[in-house]
Amino acid sequence: MKTNTIIETDYMVLVNKKNKLPNNWENIIELVDTKDAWNKVVKVEREAFINYCKLKESLKKENIYIEIDSAYRSVAEQENIWNSFESEYGTDYVKKYVAIPRYSEHHTGLAIDICIKKDGDLIFENSEMLKEEEIFLKIHKRLSRYGFILRYPKDKEYITGYGYEPWHFRYIKNIKIAKEIMNNNLTLEEYLINKI
Repeated sequence: MKTNTIIETDYMVLVNKKNKLPNNWENIIELVDTKDAWNKVVKVEREAFINYCKLKESLKKENIYIEIDSAYRSVAEQENIWNSFESEYGTDYVKKYVAIPRYSEHHTGLAIDICIKKDGDLIFENSEMLKEEEIFLKIHKRLSRYGFILRYPKDKEYITGYGYEPWHFRYIKNIKIAKEIMNNNLTLEEYLINKI
């Protein structure tokens, strides 16, 4: 009988609308505190944070400035987000863009949503971020060098269950696999299915 438990951090863990976070994940994961774009404390898995910092520094050299919008979320936080988005945008929107608590990648600490600082202004609203395609293309080209993938690519909603989110990065650690995923425009689901 297969159980939903792990003994060490699985950087390839699949958490989506059909796959729940492993039961003992919070006992295994090593989180570190950092600050988000608004100077509030957020948590990120330790290795993911180290590599996010490297990505951020490399982007600065191209005059691209990113900040963390959100990272690790507890189940209670995810429930609050669900309720807030549902009241503001409606049920159809929330089902498309917000994960059910316990089925969110943000519970892993390996997912980071970023926002962009451009001309001194912070761009963080989803609708405004989607207009920054040119900047995101440059960011996406660098992701795999640091073990990240774009988790919700364009035209893959039928696989991931989520619309295009150019700001949602997922740390998988393995640079070779990250490059394979990014170079072939794959989702994590597609990669894992092909490797079974």
